[in-house]
Amino acid sequence: MPPLLLTPGPLTTSDQTRAALGRDWGSREADFIALSEGVRARLAVLAGVERTHVAVPVQGSGTFAVEAAVQTLVPRDGRLLVLVNGAYGRRIVDIAGRLGRAWVALEAAEDQPISAERVAAALAADREISDVALIHCETTSGLLNPLPEIAACVRRAGRRLLVDAMSSFGAVPIDGGRVPFTALIGSSNKGLEGVPGISFVIAESAYLQGCAGNSTSLSLDLFEQWRGFESNGQWRFTPPVQVVAGLAAALDQLEAEGGINARFARYRRNCEVLVEGMRARGLHPYIAAADQAPVIVTFLMPPGGWFKFQAFYDFLHARGIVIYPGKLTGVDSFRIGCIGAIGTGDMMRCLVAIDGFLAEHRDGRTAA
Repeated sequence: MPPLLLTPGPLTTSDQTRAALGRDWGSREADFIALSEGVRARLAVLAGVERTHVAVPVQGSGTFAVEAAVQTLVPRDGRLLVLVNGAYGRRIVDIAGRLGRAWVALEAAEDQPISAERVAAALAADREISDVALIHCETTSGLLNPLPEIAACVRRAGRRLLVDAMSSFGAVPIDGGRVPFTALIGSSNKGLEGVPGISFVIAESAYLQGCAGNSTSLSLDLFEQWRGFESNGQWRFTPPVQVVAGLAAALDQLEAEGGINARFARYRRNCEVLVEGMRARGLHPYIAAADQAPVIVTFLMPPGGWFKFQAFYDFLHARGIVIYPGKLTGVDSFRIGCIGAIGTGDMMRCLVAIDGFLAEHRDGRTAA
C-alpha cells in the first residue's frame, strides 16, 4: 500500500501526476515554453483575475515566492502591516525585517482569526502603512482567516493586500473578481496537488509594471522574472522542468474533478470524517469548527501523560501514514492533513491505525 501523506505538503499525489515527471524537457524548447505559459495562464484563471493579474512562477518552495513578493511589491520606503496569528505570519515579519522594510504586526491568538475591524482600525491609525500581508489559511493551526472581509477593508482604505494563500489556493475557493488583492501567493504542492519545487505570485499587472528596482535580490526579483516571461516565455534561470510538467498534469486533474469548488467539497468531507472520528476517540481539535479550514487539523495532546507524540508518529509511520508534529507556541499538539489525492477512505485508514495505537497505549494502560 502506498504511503499516505496526511500533511499540508508535500502530500499524496496521483499516479497521473507522478507519471508526468518521467519526461526530460529542454528548458528553452518551444513545447516547454508553451507548457509554462499554459500553467501561468491557468493559475490566473483559477484565481479569477486573468484580465487584471499575471502569474509569475518562482523556483523553490512557497517561502521563496513570499520573499520575492515582499521585496518586489512592497516599496523600499513602504510600510508593511503583517497580520499574525501563527508561525507563517511571524515568518513574513522576519522576511520584512531582513529585507530592511518597515513593518508593524497586528497579532491575535493562534486560535483566533484576525478581524477586519481590527485591520480597519490599524490602517486608520497609521497612514504610513502602504501594504498589508495576510495568511489566508494559517497552517500552524489550520485556522482560516476571513479573507473577503479583510480584502474589502484594505481596499476601502486604499492600501495594497498581499495574500499568502499557500495552503488554501486550490483547496478553498478564492474569487479575485470579488475579493480584491494586489498579489496572491501559492505553491504547486498543496491544494493544487502537484509536487514541490515551484511557487508563484499572481500579481496585479498594472502595479507590477512599476516595481522595477524594488528587489534587492537577483534571483527573487519578481519584476525581472515577469519581464523575462513576457519577453520570450522563458524562465530566467534553470526551471524545475519536471515539476512544471507535474503541475500541468495536476491542473488537468483539478479541471476534470470539477474545479476548486469540487475539490473543496472533497477536502471538507475528508476533514469532517477526520474530526468526527477523532472526537469519537477522545481526541479534540484546537480550532473552533467555524474557523477550521479543510486543509490541516491541529489536535490537542490528550491529558493523563500516556500520550507520547513520537510513539504515535512512529506507530502511524510504520503503517505507511505520515502526519505532522504541532507548531503552536504554547500548546502541545499534533497535526493531520486533509488534502492531496485522497478521499474519505484514506481518512478511515488513518482512524483505524489510530485505533491500534489507542488500544496499545491508552486502553491497555487503563486496563492495567
